[in-house]
Amino acid sequence: MPHAPQVRIRATYMRGGTSKGTFFSLDDLPRAAQTPGAARDRLLLRVAGSPDPYGKQIDGMGGATSSTSKVVILSRSARPDHDVDYLFGQVSIDQAFVDWSGNCGNLSAAVGPFAIKTGLVDGFRLVSDGQATVRIWQQNIGKTIVAHVPMAGGDVVETGDFELDGVTFPAAEIELEFLDPAAEEDGAGGAMFPTGKAIDTLDVPGVGTFEATMINAGIPTIFLDASALGYAGTELQEAINGDPAALSRFETIRAYGALRMGLIKEVGEAARRQHTPKIAFVAPRTGYVTSSGKQVSPADVDVLVRALSMGKLHHAMMGTAAVAIATAGAIPGTLVSRAAGGPRSVVRFGHPSGVLRVGAEARLAGSEWVVARAIMSRSARVLMDGWVHIPGDAF
Repeated sequence: MPHAPQVRIRATYMRGGTSKGTFFSLDDLPRAAQTPGAARDRLLLRVAGSPDPYGKQIDGMGGATSSTSKVVILSRSARPDHDVDYLFGQVSIDQAFVDWSGNCGNLSAAVGPFAIKTGLVDGFRLVSDGQATVRIWQQNIGKTIVAHVPMAGGDVVETGDFELDGVTFPAAEIELEFLDPAAEEDGAGGAMFPTGKAIDTLDVPGVGTFEATMINAGIPTIFLDASALGYAGTELQEAINGDPAALSRFETIRAYGALRMGLIKEVGEAARRQHTPKIAFVAPRTGYVTSSGKQVSPADVDVLVRALSMGKLHHAMMGTAAVAIATAGAIPGTLVSRAAGGPRSVVRFGHPSGVLRVGAEARLAGSEWVVARAIMSRSARVLMDGWVHIPGDAF
């Protein structure tokens, strides 16, 4: 029988923050995959090695976790005052779908460096030495991100001494500004608090009733009180991911929260929308030991946060969820600011791998809270540059 030859596609494998993903320039994709649709999704699934019933993505670039089963497509932006359009896809590991419903804040750190290296940013916009400002249009959620990328001798600086908990080696610091991070797309109608309340009551049939802060900022996120779930907020991955009953309970809560936020029309849709909303639980600060064995003291943090991504407790923190934490932490009356002892413009939160510092500028406009920007630092590095190869009949 005839065999389909492999095709090769120009790609770059990059770490951004605590995530990794395969990056493509739009023009480098096969023509059938240059527009959204089934062909593009099939191609990207095959690149990642999905769907894999073994859950390992052995035959692809994916790393068998939510943090490493990711793809990015970049192109020059036709929008005024923007350099590059950034589209993010969360690739399911064991199912045949790509979730385009939200952004990845961690990989956002790698967008600026990739865009500069591949010539997507006009040369006159760059500096030889110092910080280049890359204006990014985040297509998934229709928002602007500004990346401040270090440069030396006309090249992107990737190595340095900036340490990010959850990443083993230091690298160069990249500051990200998420402008007006409250979501306006994705079915949320533009409301930062889609229920109209900073803390609401979420009824979950068969599970219970919980206080919840449901917020659209960075990414739609449902915050719960750790103690209401029987947790201390110091849990590491194995405590949650090794408990199938706990994971099932979180997924049920997430589904009903998505329904309450107006992100889905019926609960069953949540199974095909794994990337959003995120679900997290918060607790007042206390000391704990991280997954690497590092001791975090109560003085190091303002609040503890644990978050789930794609049905599993995240090993650190999703960048977009960090934006949600910064935003909720700056606004009085949310579960985040309550656990932190009150609202604050800068929040140091403890996660399973360590501590992250994020900030947000919040102000009251009439009866509504407005956040102009959220700011955090990440790092990024090229891991591999070349071609990915997939069977020609895969898409």
